[in-house]
Amino acid sequence: MSTRVKQSAKTPRVWQRMLSGRRLDLAHPSPMDVEIEDIAHGLARVARWNGQTTGEHAFSVAEHSVLVEQICRKLDPKLSARHSLTALLHDAPEYVIGDMISPFKALLGDSYKSIESRLQEAIHIRFGLAPVTPVKLKRLIKKADLICAWHEAVQLAGFSETESNRLFGKPPEETRLKLKPSAIPEAQEAFLKRYDQINKKIGPAT
Repeated sequence: MSTRVKQSAKTPRVWQRMLSGRRLDLAHPSPMDVEIEDIAHGLARVARWNGQTTGEHAFSVAEHSVLVEQICRKLDPKLSARHSLTALLHDAPEYVIGDMISPFKALLGDSYKSIESRLQEAIHIRFGLAPVTPVKLKRLIKKADLICAWHEAVQLAGFSETESNRLFGKPPEETRLKLKPSAIPEAQEAFLKRYDQINKKIGPAT
């Protein structure tokens, strides 16, 4: 039997080694292998819109996540700290699987969704959040996500306001944003800073 045949018979590797030293199994992710530093590092290096944005720096998922959490608080001033953390981590699986644009997600279908859901659940458990986001909160995060996407599309990705209104819905005036993509270290630091701020409000686990 040739070496090539022997190698093809091996079980494929489905884990990724993180800079923290953790090995995250994508098929069966464990909350114990999830670290906020790995998430921040990865998200700061994942570009929204497949990098098809204007400016010196890509607009990262880390920046997007901070803004979505900010918009959630603006839409619901009584948002709890745990719900704020859920919003901040709404795209956290992308530190492993990247930010796939919506058209590609539609083509992949349920296979992508199941992997993403397992990762999201492990992340939530790691940080003491509900494994599955409550429906009401999920709707709020989705609304904030679309508001942020509208601004990204118009200001960075070359979409017209008319097209963005059709795709994402026109955002409320009180949620208007001015976007400026940050360098990777700044985006990573801002994400970790916001995580620390929220985590202090949550307090130690009981």
